[in-house]
Amino acid sequence: MRLSRQDALFWPTVLGLLTGLATGVVIVAFRLAVEGSQSAMLPGHGENYEALPTALRLVLPLIGAVLIGLLFVRFAHGIQVLGVARVMERMEYYQGHMTWRGFVMQFLGAAIAIVSGHSVGREGPHVFLGAASGSLLGQALAIPNNSIRNMAACGTAAGISASFNTPLAGVIFALEVLALEYRVASFVPIILAAVSANAVSVAVFGSAAVLEIPPFVLYALSDLLPVILLGLLAGGLSAAYIQALQTIAGWGKRLGFFGRVCVAGVVAGITGALVPEVMGLGYDTLSAVLTAPLPWVFLAVLLLFKLVATSASAGLGIPGGTIGPALFMGAVIGNLTGVAAAAFAGIDPGQASFYALLGMGAMMGASLQAPLAGLTAIVELTHSPGVIMPGMLAIILAGLTSKEVFGKDSIFLTTLRANGLDYRSNPVVHLLRRSGVAGAMNTSFARHDAVLSRDEAERLVRDGPEWIIVDADGAPAYLLPGIAVASALSLDERTKEIDLLAIPAERLELAPVHLQATLQEALDLLQSRGAEALYVQRMTAPGINRIYGVLTRGRIESAYRY
Repeated sequence: MRLSRQDALFWPTVLGLLTGLATGVVIVAFRLAVEGSQSAMLPGHGENYEALPTALRLVLPLIGAVLIGLLFVRFAHGIQVLGVARVMERMEYYQGHMTWRGFVMQFLGAAIAIVSGHSVGREGPHVFLGAASGSLLGQALAIPNNSIRNMAACGTAAGISASFNTPLAGVIFALEVLALEYRVASFVPIILAAVSANAVSVAVFGSAAVLEIPPFVLYALSDLLPVILLGLLAGGLSAAYIQALQTIAGWGKRLGFFGRVCVAGVVAGITGALVPEVMGLGYDTLSAVLTAPLPWVFLAVLLLFKLVATSASAGLGIPGGTIGPALFMGAVIGNLTGVAAAAFAGIDPGQASFYALLGMGAMMGASLQAPLAGLTAIVELTHSPGVIMPGMLAIILAGLTSKEVFGKDSIFLTTLRANGLDYRSNPVVHLLRRSGVAGAMNTSFARHDAVLSRDEAERLVRDGPEWIIVDADGAPAYLLPGIAVASALSLDERTKEIDLLAIPAERLELAPVHLQATLQEALDLLQSRGAEALYVQRMTAPGINRIYGVLTRGRIESAYRY
């Protein structure tokens, strides 16, 4: 009952903490499973796909694709879209309810994809696993749906936080990507979830910066010219990335799921055999790109093959993330910009790593249409606050180029639409989802059969309920104002009984709604059932439903009308 209110804070904060801890444990388990498998399989270090024989690099992604195809065909039961796009869909249309099946499919599918060398990221799976952890915990506790949605949002922030040791970026990501409204009551739990998940990750993996770059100082405004060029290039690359995903996903609809992932395995194998640096997460190559300027021919080839490999894997249904590859490609285009600036503008070649970092933020901000998340990510990843001002410029230019020049939405919306789904964000609907029916229902009611004796009617008037639920055939059927009984008694002082279905009064047809429902679900129920009011109930024992209150359309609409 307390969680149903918009201003509830204490218990949502406790649930946010639990969600963060649960997400942290899940993300640590995922990383240990993936990194342990890579370390056991690859010589030298866990990202060293370059050391594998060419033939093995060719067939390894195909083997992984076959395993993923068999797993999903046998157990997925129609689940094909996972990652951040799936979280957005479940938040928008299913009140944040996730399933154990989706959780297991994401964990196993993404782990197989990364280990087998597909060019995908771990961040999207981490977001899904975090959101699912919060949602499943909320469902197990049988809390209201508005709180389950908030726990899924807490898990989203916690997933990004634990993935990269970036708690602030996790919070901003949840705000921008899930289109949440900033309110203290909802964001205190999200912030605490990000912090607690990050604490679990730090306890296992340490707190050092994920990426190390040399410090950079902006000496003159002319140093911003390469930054402007980088923003424009990153915007164009982001649009190409999104278009490639969209085109490949559209082509892949002609094939069944197993056929699609097998084609993705063939493409990943060919690109990996030719340019092994594109395989897996590619953090070892990313560190090299961020350390020093590299030959521009190598960078151009690396960028092209990474774009092809990732677009094929993600577009054809491999259950991996798209954020990590976006960061990788952003770093490459940034290094290319730094190399060009050193060759033609006389800028110190050592600054190529700085432009690579800006490229990461620009590419992430543009492809996700989440500029603040991109900016905070590169600051927290490198512990370099000096990138804020040039980073803002590059990210905004990249976002504007991708959105306004090329007309591209975020990569997550594109993924949803490519799979026949859509996502519409409505501020009124968001407002209604923040409250449960228990926070808006009227508890001043009485329940009676249709026919009352005069004594029962007078006693009812003395109790003074605002509403009366009238039963028909043993079930609630109509709702009428309590004052109607007093009016009927005053009209005929000699009557011995009153028929609540015959007296002059406004009678509203009733339909049931569960105590866990949100106001948005209640309004949808009124429209779909053709009812005029709802009675709020919950099963307290097998076959026994307790009624907690009544809810009229006017009371729901008062939640958003001035």
